[in-house]
Amino acid sequence: MSEFSLIYQHFQHCTRKNPLTQVGIGDDCAISSMPSDCELVSCIDTLVAGRHFPLSTSAYAIGYKSVAVNLSDLAAMGATPYAILLSISLPAKLAHDDWLKPFAQGIADICNRFDVELIGGDTTQSNTLTISVTALGFVPSGQAITRRGAKVGDIICVSGEIGSASFALQQILHAEKSERHNIALQPIALQQIALQPALDLPVPQVELGQKLRGFAHSMIDISDGLGQDLGHILTASQVGAVVDLASIPTHPRLQALPNTDKWQHQLNGGDDYQLCFTMSEQNFVKFNQQFSDKIFAIGKIVTENGLRLTYNNQPIEFSITGYQHF
Repeated sequence: MSEFSLIYQHFQHCTRKNPLTQVGIGDDCAISSMPSDCELVSCIDTLVAGRHFPLSTSAYAIGYKSVAVNLSDLAAMGATPYAILLSISLPAKLAHDDWLKPFAQGIADICNRFDVELIGGDTTQSNTLTISVTALGFVPSGQAITRRGAKVGDIICVSGEIGSASFALQQILHAEKSERHNIALQPIALQQIALQPALDLPVPQVELGQKLRGFAHSMIDISDGLGQDLGHILTASQVGAVVDLASIPTHPRLQALPNTDKWQHQLNGGDDYQLCFTMSEQNFVKFNQQFSDKIFAIGKIVTENGLRLTYNNQPIEFSITGYQHF
């Protein structure tokens, strides 16, 4: 299959007729118009097989997630997604319809869900499957939410359950190891892999991110662990935080674990793609009065630098490492 037949056969249906797109797939560059009174928000994420997702991950999930993680970054700025550019380094053994069709369908499904258009990209052959997606979005001028706006007294919030994706990944890796060694899995382990959608098919909090414009002082998406990502807000804003571990929303299967195991998944595991944000107490009340979206208060911003953890009103010492890319 040639590069161009691959593109037109499998990715043409990912394009849309957005009025902002003047030239899309099929030329050297895409050309887009800018909406008036908006700023461009852009990001890029690269996923490498065996590094960012298990080798057993389905082609559909790989395609879906490669877009989802970028839309989550746009959500963390309060932006409205517009388009993506896709680059694939593809092993020869995967360059066939059986793999490419579900991969492209995963991309198409999440793009359709969030009204996003594929406007360009590149394909090449490689020994390792690597997918890079650049996402473009728009935010009203001056309304982007960054990491550096947290204020002392702010409530720290998250948008949903934390740690489920890390827990699912642990179970999947255990299952793969057991299969390699022909070890029968215990039934409980098979049940726990039911959390796999949290890992493979995360839902970027795009609509919530937009609603938080004017309410949140700072925001980040949780990709590398709550502890590390909240730490990025603290560093950028030059403040500290106290987090109540008992207040972190938790899936019941994760809640059943010993605390240290549970906290490891939540604070260091990553791949949640929920939002972590700070807002004043007044804005917290106003937001809950105006919107039905469930948000969870887990702590407060304080003057003293660093992240402090408590549980049952007692201080907890726990090493924050987060996901390490190198």
